[in-house]
Amino acid sequence: MAEVVVYASGELLAAAAAARLVTRLVDLQSAKGSASLVLTGGGTGIAVLEQLRRSPARDAVDWSRLDIYWGDERFVPADDDERNEKQARAALLDHVPVDPERVHAMAPSDGEFGDDVDAAAAAYARVLADNAQPEDHGDVPSFDICLLGLGGEGHTASVFPESPAVYETERSVVAVRNCPKPPPTRVSLTLPAIRRAHDVWLMTTGEAKADAVALALSGAGEVQLPVAGAQGRRRTLWLLDRTAASKLSHVYQPPTA
Repeated sequence: MAEVVVYASGELLAAAAAARLVTRLVDLQSAKGSASLVLTGGGTGIAVLEQLRRSPARDAVDWSRLDIYWGDERFVPADDDERNEKQARAALLDHVPVDPERVHAMAPSDGEFGDDVDAAAAAYARVLADNAQPEDHGDVPSFDICLLGLGGEGHTASVFPESPAVYETERSVVAVRNCPKPPPTRVSLTLPAIRRAHDVWLMTTGEAKADAVALALSGAGEVQLPVAGAQGRRRTLWLLDRTAASKLSHVYQPPTA
């Protein structure tokens, strides 16, 4: 059963998500020594990282014992401002002592695979397989937390409605072409890979997302609404602002004071 928490504004959502993230990462590291986190791009995802950077509590996390992955990436050159990795580094990763070998970025279009997006996707699948442990029972790590956003038409990561990616059941990472929103070429985790995460946090703001949110939480199918298939093995948490939640009822809203 999904949990839903609604905040008065996008700014409050980002700050609260950052605080939740610190708490959860510290708890995980205390319990087992390390943790793994899947990052997302988009306005809300990057805002959370910026809030985390500004928080004094960020130093409670042992950043050297955190494995960092991405749910998807725009297949553009490494220095392109649209690249999720570049935005995440500017927002947070360049400001904390991460272990470079534990930051698992997807290849850019001017990287070792050139413009071969299929090779880039296959390489990231190998990265996941190489980092999976025997207890994961497969070729994808059991991510501790997977952060995701969603589009107004219901996509998450770069899995779009009725696209080839949404039908994928075998591969963990796929090349995505002809995306309905630019840039058109991307690399993305598949829904089965996302569902390997213990916790999936879906974060979004704005009235344009309200229909997709309501449909996903009312049992829509993942082919027409891929975000409906983004579920954690332990927990699925929706963090919304009031406008994104405007077509829901009976959800928890923290005090705004």
